Amino acid sequence: MTLWFALLGAAAALAVAVMVTWSVVGRAIWLEPIQGDVELTQMGIALSISLCIPWCQLKGANIIVDFFTQKLATPTIRRLDGFGALMLAIMYALLAWRTSVGAVSVMEAYESTMILGLPMWWSYAALAPGLGLACLVALVQAWMHFAQLDPTRLEGSAA
Repeated sequence: MTLWFALLGAAAALAVAVMVTWSVVGRAIWLEPIQGDVELTQMGIALSISLCIPWCQLKGANIIVDFFTQKLATPTIRRLDGFGALMLAIMYALLAWRTSVGAVSVMEAYESTMILGLPMWWSYAALAPGLGLACLVALVQAWMHFAQLDPTRLEGSAA
């Protein structure tokens, strides 16, 4: 599942890149950029990032500082890694919850983008699924660390 989310995120980023390129070329050649290109870029890149976070979490691609822990015993390192994964899961859960609440709030206020008039709640709501999946991945990783299992086994699965 994380792979599919990441591929959708990559497709969104690619679409934004093509749109920005077309807008810049249009501005340079025809003096006519794509209307609302900045709005679409902001929404598209936010979507792309949120969809790629679960894959990043699954692969353990977050930045870690292990300078102080590298000489500790393996079980101790696993407990610390489990605690870190648990803290990330809590953070992802809070972000997913608050973006969902924000989406509802913005939808009820009928907020829209300035140029295109797109509903703003779309961009908020699009963040929640990626953050929710990242939370689930981090919870499974935390459990695996605490159970002294190798969380890299998840990478080969269809997670």
